[in-house]
Amino acid sequence: MGRLEDCIITDLVRVKKTGALIEIVFNRPERRNALNNAMYDGITAVLEDAEADQSVRCILFAGAPGAFSAGNDLSEFISDPPVTDDAPVFRMLRALHGSSKILIAAVNGLAVGVGVTMLLHCDLVMASRDATFQLPFINLAIVPEAASSLLLPAMIGHQRAMELLLLGEAFDAGQAAAYGLVNGIYEPAELAPAVRATIVKILAKPPGALLAIKRLVRPTSAGVLERMAAENAALAGQIVSAEGVEAITALIEKRPPVFRG
Repeated sequence: MGRLEDCIITDLVRVKKTGALIEIVFNRPERRNALNNAMYDGITAVLEDAEADQSVRCILFAGAPGAFSAGNDLSEFISDPPVTDDAPVFRMLRALHGSSKILIAAVNGLAVGVGVTMLLHCDLVMASRDATFQLPFINLAIVPEAASSLLLPAMIGHQRAMELLLLGEAFDAGQAAAYGLVNGIYEPAELAPAVRATIVKILAKPPGALLAIKRLVRPTSAGVLERMAAENAALAGQIVSAEGVEAITALIEKRPPVFRG
C-alpha cells in the first residue's frame, strides 16, 4: 500500500494517516460501499502495515456518505466465491481481529452482513440516528463470518443473536444501542464531530495502558480463529450449494428464491 505517512487515495478505499490515527474510508458510494476482493486486499494491507507501525494507536473505519457498507459484493460472490480459507474477505477479518490498535467504527447509514460482523471486532462503534443494520446471511442461504456465531451471542445473548441470524431482518440504531452493539447514537451531522472528539480523548491517554487494556479485553485469539475457520468452511460449502446459488441469484435478479427440498 505504500508508506502510512502518506495520504493514500485509491478508487475504492481512501486511507489517511494523521499522527497516531489511520482513517480507512470505504469509497464505493454507487454500490453503497459494498466490499469486493480488491477492497479487502487493500484493507488487509493497511491493517498489516499499521500493526508494524508503533506510532499508530487508533484506526477509524467509515463509509463514503450514504452508507457504512452494504456488505459483500454479491455479484463477486457468484463469480469468485470465497471457498478457501485464504479468500480476501477471510484474510481481512483475521487481520482485523489480530489488530492490537484501538479500532473505532463510525456507522453512517446502512450496515449489512460483513458491514455488521466486522463491528464485533471494533472497540467502539458510533452510529448515526438513521443507521440501519442487518445480518441477512440466512436470506442468502449462507452462514455468518468473522466468528460472529461465537461473538454475537456472547455480546447480546443467545436468543437475541438467534433472532437476528435466523430472521435476517433489519434493525435500527436504537435497537443496536439497546443490544449493546453501538456505544452512542448521533444526529447524522453530529456523528463525525463526535467521533473526532472521542478519538482526541483516546489519543490523549497513556499509549502503553491503551494497548495493554486492548490486549486484556480482546477475546482469546485461538477460540476466535478456530470459529472463523469453522464458519469459513461452512460458508464455502453453502455458497456453492444449490440453495446458496439460488438465493444469491434471486436477490441479484430481484425475484423470490425457489428452494427445492
